[in-house]
Amino acid sequence: QVQLVESGGGLVQAGGSLRLSCAASGRTFSSYAMGWFRQAPGKEREFVAAISWDSSSTVYADSVKGRFTISRDNAKSTVYLQMRRLKPEDTAVYYCAASPSVIPTSLPTRYNYWGQGTQVTVSS
Repeated sequence: QVQLVESGGGLVQAGGSLRLSCAASGRTFSSYAMGWFRQAPGKEREFVAAISWDSSSTVYADSVKGRFTISRDNAKSTVYLQMRRLKPEDTAVYYCAASPSVIPTSLPTRYNYWGQGTQVTVSS
């Protein structure tokens, strides 16, 4: 089992920045690829970013490429999502997830463990 707890969400003006954190406990964090997903009201959950277990590979959704950066600290069992130049359309509940996949993946079905989510609201 892996338990995931997100933090760092909040209200920010358009153009601002936020950094989300996801702290993991349980099984060996460093053996999992990690991902961030988001779900806006009335919409399906969508992929945001993912990172391999050793940080050698990252994948981003086109909508956040160049604005968001995913990173991890295996010593702290934590994955981060640095969000810059935020837009109102980035408003959503953000979830982190853990996958046993060797490479980072955008497929939610490849993730076994999910956090409870943290709300990000971007005002215009």
